[in-house]
Amino acid sequence: MGLRTVAVYSDADARSRHVAACDEAYRLGPAPARESYLRGDEVIRIALATGAQAIHPGYGFLSENEDFARAVADAGLVFIGPPPSAIAAMGSKSAAKSLMEKAGVPLVPGYHGENQDPAYLKGQADAIGYPVLIKASAGGGGKGMRIVHAGGEFDAALASCKREAKSAFSDDKVLIERYVQRPRHIEIQVFGDTHGNCVSLFERDCSVQRRHQKVIEEAPAPGMTELRRHAMGEAAVAAAKAVNYVGAGTVEFIADPDGRFFFMEMNTRLQVEHPVTEMITGHDLVEWQLRVAAGERLPAAQEALRIEGHSIEVRVYAENPDKGFLPSTGTLRHLRTPEAVSFARDAGGTSRASVRIDSGVREGDAISPYYDPMIAKLITWAPDRASAVSRMDAALARFEVVGLQTNVAFLRRLMRCDSFAGADLDTGLIERERKVLLPGAQAPAPRELALAAGLVLTLEAQAAARRHDAADPWQQMNGWRVSANLDRALDFVVAGSTATVRAQYAPGGFTIHVDDTAICLADLRWHEASRRLTGLAGSEAFERGAVLDGETIHLFGPDGQTTLGYRPLLDHADDDVEEGGSLTAPMPGKVISLLVAKGAKVSRGQPLVVMEAMKMEHTIAAPSDGEVIEVLYQVGDQVGEGAALIALRAS
Repeated sequence: MGLRTVAVYSDADARSRHVAACDEAYRLGPAPARESYLRGDEVIRIALATGAQAIHPGYGFLSENEDFARAVADAGLVFIGPPPSAIAAMGSKSAAKSLMEKAGVPLVPGYHGENQDPAYLKGQADAIGYPVLIKASAGGGGKGMRIVHAGGEFDAALASCKREAKSAFSDDKVLIERYVQRPRHIEIQVFGDTHGNCVSLFERDCSVQRRHQKVIEEAPAPGMTELRRHAMGEAAVAAAKAVNYVGAGTVEFIADPDGRFFFMEMNTRLQVEHPVTEMITGHDLVEWQLRVAAGERLPAAQEALRIEGHSIEVRVYAENPDKGFLPSTGTLRHLRTPEAVSFARDAGGTSRASVRIDSGVREGDAISPYYDPMIAKLITWAPDRASAVSRMDAALARFEVVGLQTNVAFLRRLMRCDSFAGADLDTGLIERERKVLLPGAQAPAPRELALAAGLVLTLEAQAAARRHDAADPWQQMNGWRVSANLDRALDFVVAGSTATVRAQYAPGGFTIHVDDTAICLADLRWHEASRRLTGLAGSEAFERGAVLDGETIHLFGPDGQTTLGYRPLLDHADDDVEEGGSLTAPMPGKVISLLVAKGAKVSRGQPLVVMEAMKMEHTIAAPSDGEVIEVLYQVGDQVGEGAALIALRAS
């Protein structure tokens, strides 16, 4: 099937990877999504102007927009997705649950009605019994969703949920349902065609989540019996057929520990996590989408579909897990990913990539505050789950990013966590395992400190060699002295504290002393093109990804990333001591609520400001007891990362 592809882009994405990959590309508008990617009318205008036949809406909100799908059809174009009627039926969680109830699909007890009076909703929550889950009726991606554990928390959670839903979906309607304790999130991939056929391509387990957003997806679901798989598949197909579904869709269920499952929602689009389904079935779901949109029958019948092996996907995000998973913005100044070139052959004779990377960014691109901060999807496949987990851990060890915070180290801890490795899964796993998964700043191993010192000394020597005559003994950087070799102290900043190592120059290398440990380094070379440091540590050859970014050193090795500050003493002899006294923005965003005024007395942990970034709310609390001296921004103001929001006087 030959294709000519046309891309659309915002000002923020003018040089992005998808623009370079397509045959043609056209500007939609400024960076904010509402002025660019959500401009359905402009997307259609460009499609018509270029002679396009069809529009693929991707994963975004237009993919589940009934009006957009109808406008595409009215313009004589093909919408690569379900019919508008199916989107409408499943677009409202409340309406979808009523429809599923009629179709005999099991539901979680809750309220899905039209009455949105806060007092009435509170009464419904009281009647259902706590804990309850408030969910945006038009929502998705964890936005507009709150768990409420007691009646006293309900009003504030409802208000926050409605604000977030209004911002993300232009609709603040919510539903309320019983919160299932220790639930698993299991979804079924369904596919329908215009000839009345509909199949299940089996399940994905998406239970490992943070803030109701998926972190890890895998297929098949660990512990799934054939009987339960059949029952869930039949329920999902029944849900799809109830709305005459066409194309790729996902029916999502909440599962109790006892095996019962309940319909949660249907996503009327291709999901971000579809690669794990492709890996275990051997079928390309985007190809299926195109064939179905062209009027063809499904490429395979239900009885021909099989599960082979196990696949895991992790979402590599620009975010800081140690700060509540706040998004991180900046430029990808260094990006190196594992090679996706090794292959494994399954029992059916089909070749599958054992490591796959789906990414829309390249080194030099920016992660902006306007869109989802995902850097890549990293997917592994193996004949069994334990091997897929091990392969993922090894692949993450080769994922290197400099320029912003990422969750790579957090994902590696997840792979090694006993609960995940043992498939003891539920949506509360991350919170339950906080001590293991979020241990805080860790002191670097002596070996990594020694290698950081070796990098500094090697870079100094290579720079000196470029500047000076190599034959001039007075220009050498080998530490030679008349009576002894040079002994130097090097200071590194580790988690706000200074770590001092001593470097003794020796023939062909250095002896690095870290506390009571002595490590001999020899044959050190820094390879500028690949940003690798190689050499010998004792008698062992090593290789590290090594990046000096300003005054920060990043080393990447088998045990993960080590980040150290390096501040040459003479470069900072006149630095002033930094003063505190202000509450700062942890990320760029918009102030949407101020909870205190000038003169207010506050206590440590008290919420002071609510910010919105990437359509998610973030509450900023007082770092200590004190008094508000000045409120520096107002509701609606855009602020940059690190901007002082409130001046505080500690008490």
